[in-house]
Amino acid sequence: MTNGQSRTMGRAMHELDRATGRMALDFRTMISDSEDLLKAAATMSGEGFAAARRKFEDKLAGAKASLAAASQPVFDAADATDDYVRGNPWTAVGIAVAAAALLGFLAAKR
Repeated sequence: MTNGQSRTMGRAMHELDRATGRMALDFRTMISDSEDLLKAAATMSGEGFAAARRKFEDKLAGAKASLAAASQPVFDAADATDDYVRGNPWTAVGIAVAAAALLGFLAAKR
């Protein structure tokens, strides 16, 4: 793997970690807002319910955006891996054989 590809993979993994953290926070917030929406459905008037629903829809849109942002680094990493394998097929085969041998060795130890 070239230095540029290594940096791209590292950057993609870093962005994936950041996006995963943001997405987890968005989902926690969305769950909390969902609970509020359920409570509003039981206890609030039509106006209160509509406000809770709008808040929930905003959080859902934010979660969707976070999911889209989180998936982009994965696609970038997949593209970088694809480029590397196409440029170095025998190296990729060697890495796959070595990984399979290691896994076989570890499985046989059990």
